[in-house]
Amino acid sequence: MLRIGMLTSGGDCQALNAALRGVAKTLYAQCKDPVEIYGFLDGYRGMIYGNYRKLTPLDFKGILTQGGTMLGTSRTPFKYLDEPTPEGLNKVASMKQTYKELQLDGLVMGGGNGSTKTANRLSEEGLNVIALPKTIDNDTWGTDYTFGFDSAIEIATKCIDDIHTTASSHGRVFVIEIMGHKVGWIPLYAGIAGGADVILIPEIPYDIKKVIETIEHRDGTGSRFSIIVAAEGAISKEDAALSKKKYKKKVASRGHSVAYEIAREIGDRTGREIRVAVPGHTQRGGAPCAADRVFATQVGVEAASGILNGEWGFMVADKDRKIVRVPLDIVAGRLKTVDPESQLVKQAKLLGINFGD
Repeated sequence: MLRIGMLTSGGDCQALNAALRGVAKTLYAQCKDPVEIYGFLDGYRGMIYGNYRKLTPLDFKGILTQGGTMLGTSRTPFKYLDEPTPEGLNKVASMKQTYKELQLDGLVMGGGNGSTKTANRLSEEGLNVIALPKTIDNDTWGTDYTFGFDSAIEIATKCIDDIHTTASSHGRVFVIEIMGHKVGWIPLYAGIAGGADVILIPEIPYDIKKVIETIEHRDGTGSRFSIIVAAEGAISKEDAALSKKKYKKKVASRGHSVAYEIAREIGDRTGREIRVAVPGHTQRGGAPCAADRVFATQVGVEAASGILNGEWGFMVADKDRKIVRVPLDIVAGRLKTVDPESQLVKQAKLLGINFGD
């Protein structure tokens, strides 16, 4: 008998179900012994409190195209992992106990870099763990891509496309806030795909004067509108010079997102009519795109192959368009950011896109 636990942790994204399906279908098809799969509800929380359900092959039918996660998810911040629950439970000990009571041979976890830190902790505690790289932010170390990223780009790009026509009709400047609190992968890709005039990402602090120069240059060449794509974590050069504590205090007191601050500054300095668009959590929702379905399925199959061979302690990854395995202890605690000197950023600048620097 092969007994496997599954959970999805952190923010949801497209193709989580496709990845779980890839694991399950491969195990059911290739394992010579009977297979039992237990799904923990709402992430690590389900493992802590022993909330789970036994899954059957029928649970994995018809979910390839479904967004979200059939198991539910929640955030269990790693920095609070050693703090007891409100009921006084030791989180790590409780997860180990649940694992032991179910007599699991291993655990498959779909999550981003924070969730992977917890997966590595459980691995260090002696549990057999395999991680699947999910997040729309594409910020997980050790993999070129994460599933959910391509789908989020599609949604964000469509938003930019749709804004173009109304911006052009009214001769307005639009600031479109795209998800990316600590990294700028989605706004970078969607901004280029959507024909943005300015892209502001956390990795490149911006000068508002440089942004305005682009708007005024476009005005002077007969373009009546401008599209600014700003990551939700975009930061000005002035704010980047602040201490972390002072910057957090400023953000907390601001009362609105950075897109509105950028819009206000441009409006005050130019007298132009500025509008803000925030697609928000639509970027996480809906059916996964075809690319994500394929990648998530590959990830699931590779995880199942590891299980069948008794190999654990790794995250499945994409490196140079090949599916590989990366040790959990290498991935955990590391963030993959956009390199300001990367080829893609340089190409975007050659195209005439302003990054505010």
